[in-house]
Amino acid sequence: MKIQNKKVSDIIALFLKEKKIKHVFGIIGSANAHVFDSISKLNYTEIVCVHHEQAATMAMQNYYRTTGKISAALVTAGGASSNAITGVISAWADSIPGIIISGQENLRFIKSYKKMRMWGIQGFDSTHMVSKVTKYSKRLTKPKDILFELEKSHHISLEGRPGPTWLDIPIDIQGAKLLKINKLKKFNSRKEFKSKIIKKDLSKISKMIRSSKRPVFWFGNGIKLSNARQMVEKVLKRFPFPTFVSWAAIDLLNSNHKLNFGRPGVYGNRSSNLILQNADLIISVGARMSIPMIGYVHKEFARKAKIIQVDIDKTEIKKLKKKINLGLNSDADTFFKKFLKHSKNNINKKSLKDWLVYCNKTLKKYPHIETKAHADKKGFINSYKFLDKFSNYFRKNECVVTDMGTALLSGHQVLKIKKNQSLMTSTGLGEMGFGLPGAIGASFGRKKGEIICLNCDGGMMLNLQELQTIDHYKLPIKIFVFNNDGYLMIKHTQKNLFSGRYSAVNKKTGVSCPDFKKVALAFNMKYFLIKNWKDFHSQIPKILKEKKAIICDVMMDPVQYFHPKLSTAMTNKGKIVSPPLEDLSPLLSRSSLKKSMLIPIHKKSKNLN
Repeated sequence: MKIQNKKVSDIIALFLKEKKIKHVFGIIGSANAHVFDSISKLNYTEIVCVHHEQAATMAMQNYYRTTGKISAALVTAGGASSNAITGVISAWADSIPGIIISGQENLRFIKSYKKMRMWGIQGFDSTHMVSKVTKYSKRLTKPKDILFELEKSHHISLEGRPGPTWLDIPIDIQGAKLLKINKLKKFNSRKEFKSKIIKKDLSKISKMIRSSKRPVFWFGNGIKLSNARQMVEKVLKRFPFPTFVSWAAIDLLNSNHKLNFGRPGVYGNRSSNLILQNADLIISVGARMSIPMIGYVHKEFARKAKIIQVDIDKTEIKKLKKKINLGLNSDADTFFKKFLKHSKNNINKKSLKDWLVYCNKTLKKYPHIETKAHADKKGFINSYKFLDKFSNYFRKNECVVTDMGTALLSGHQVLKIKKNQSLMTSTGLGEMGFGLPGAIGASFGRKKGEIICLNCDGGMMLNLQELQTIDHYKLPIKIFVFNNDGYLMIKHTQKNLFSGRYSAVNKKTGVSCPDFKKVALAFNMKYFLIKNWKDFHSQIPKILKEKKAIICDVMMDPVQYFHPKLSTAMTNKGKIVSPPLEDLSPLLSRSSLKKSMLIPIHKKSKNLN
């Protein structure tokens, strides 16, 4: 990097260029004006101006998910820094790298006010606030340290398990001139994550495979983060085991792949959960095996299975140490390469054939679209059927971004994602409002390409202002709004807990959403409406031919259930219990459940109504 009589903010702009960071997301303020000026003056990196700081840190995430290239969010001091936190925590939860560069009050105020609640006009200790949800947070106090801290933040964000970093720069430091330019300290880290797999571990894996009759793979987002996507097919060719994908890794394996048996979990596919719970060996790679994946009671998960967990974060392995037979602290790419090199597919072929017959029979018996649970009611289209059929229209390289609620639950249970198509959302934090900024980040990652954004009426309201960003940059984002009169998931929670008493969930109880036809008009977008299957078949082809942003209202049942799911159930003695993962609601008959199980059904399940 050539540096001649530059301000600190100029070094930031040059650093972005050196790292080939073409887009960053942010909002200008008095405390980060130097940074904006320097980036604009250099004219290499484009600053995408959003309308809320959380949108910047959310867009930053999907830019990385789309391109595999790190980006940054630029925020000013005070409320701007606090506004950014939701997207930072979201990136932290989903292991998405990114650098947040925040402005701060003048350094002299920080020093003289450091024991006070507020510094200067609106400053506060933002780096301390985010220290628990970033891999590294630092306030720059010496201009000469700027290059060191930028390089360190960049390195730490990507090294090991990725995540966000935060660099706070007081306004006077941003504008400070660097006179001794040749003495700028550089960051040279020799610390790199190293896989901790040894030959002994690989021998154990081979032994466990040899003794297994019902093995499965469970693949997660860590495979994508370690750039090991291309290894999946190689592994399945050598070890053709039934395979599951986590919600964050649905686009890792073609949904129609003969070994892809779905997405288990609390809101999982029924057949997937049955297969998973009957397995006798689970090899989990890059999937953190969270509660939404394995259920609430660890000892009831995969009761007759041995579990091998491969994760870059050893704390994730320790979390389930009583259930894990072999925990390997490794990135997915290294594991796969060593696994293929040293492990032998010495499983009994007859056992594997019988196991695959069972898996296919179970999937056929319990397809992802269930006739009864996903039936249209009261004249409304069921969201599961809508998304199942909609995914048949997806084009090559389609990119789908979802918000929470109906878009998340129905979408991640039934959307069929093929090779070269992508599906992305916030799965760890699960914050409402992710859809619009997530779609913006993905669109810029695809060179202002088309994005399908699946949203809900409630989620739209949390970042509605970003419709102006979409309009300003002329992004061809197609927004589908599942319009179900408010907060559908919470309606069901209140039904279960409070005998159906609603509060703060729909228009009648205090939450209303606008007429999205008028919203579309206000933001220069075309509007479409789908109320029934006739509308669906006539409107979807038209929508997909549109070259500009659109909003499409999809009218949904205001009380539609999300099924199947793990829910509480009542025994024949009137006791409420939480069944094991294979016993999803709506409950199967006890005889049907027994016939579908290769291991004994759990004692909890025996006496359920």
